[in-house]
Amino acid sequence: MAPRSLWSGSISFGLVNVPVRLYSAVSEHKLQFHFVHEKDSSPIGYEKICKKEDKPVPEGEIVKAFEYRKGEYVFMEDEDFEAARVEGYKMIEILDFVPYEDIDPIFFAHTYLVGPGNGAEKTYSLLVKAMEDSNLAAIAKFVMRDRQYLGALRIREGVITLEQLHFADEIRDAGEIKPSRARVSKEELQMARQVIDSWTSEWKPEKYKDTYRDALMEVINAKRKGREVHAAAELEEEEPPDLITALRESIERGRGHTRVARRSSSSNGSKGQGSDRDLKRLPKSELDKRAKKAGIEGRSKMTKAELAQALEKAA
Repeated sequence: MAPRSLWSGSISFGLVNVPVRLYSAVSEHKLQFHFVHEKDSSPIGYEKICKKEDKPVPEGEIVKAFEYRKGEYVFMEDEDFEAARVEGYKMIEILDFVPYEDIDPIFFAHTYLVGPGNGAEKTYSLLVKAMEDSNLAAIAKFVMRDRQYLGALRIREGVITLEQLHFADEIRDAGEIKPSRARVSKEELQMARQVIDSWTSEWKPEKYKDTYRDALMEVINAKRKGREVHAAAELEEEEPPDLITALRESIERGRGHTRVARRSSSSNGSKGQGSDRDLKRLPKSELDKRAKKAGIEGRSKMTKAELAQALEKAA
């Protein structure tokens, strides 16, 4: 089923106009929940109530308004929005071409796919080829839903994508929360770099899964089948280790992660829990997860050492 177009207009490319349509570039897998009346499962509706009169207001009496001062409004009509429309209202107007890597990702707000309009395949292909050859992104302005946006056009897999950008004055100054410089020792810095090195890998987006959604679906399916659902046990707070110890453990975990992956690929599916020494290096949250998988009873009341010992016995 073809995606629904969100906007139609043209890309202004010098003296050339390319008719295009915008489509959402992502299809999020959010779970949709509804408020219903528990007694009969009927959906909950909402009325537009006048807060002063405490009674419903007809649609014909509701207007858009801008609050310019507390409690003081300017009423707006459709004609007012029409009057404010800038030149090129249905136009993505290219202003500059820049290296895409020069754009700080903090400016990115939303991504759209840009497809050709009816009969615009040739001019669309021309723009795609020219931009591919230049290896540059086009900075443009466009208006959608009564608001002007900044955007970056680039080519991805032979298709124009439009990255909606924030304007520069919309980006907050990081100095508002930037901490004062703290002294860091050479040993701490070297170990921190080792932690990064030990967890460095290639970007493979398909390996990152929405585990919360999956867990929520398991709960939903269990309730559909009439099974009782219990909340996960509260984990007791651990004293945070000192910085050097935490860095050492992080490096070992990074190395251990690689070793475990290698062992699992060459051990024909063996899933042992590992030595007691290896287990004691793991954080309590990981031990608790393994204990749950192993079906160890009373795990929620065990200390970290007791969990490691119980897992060693269960291996």
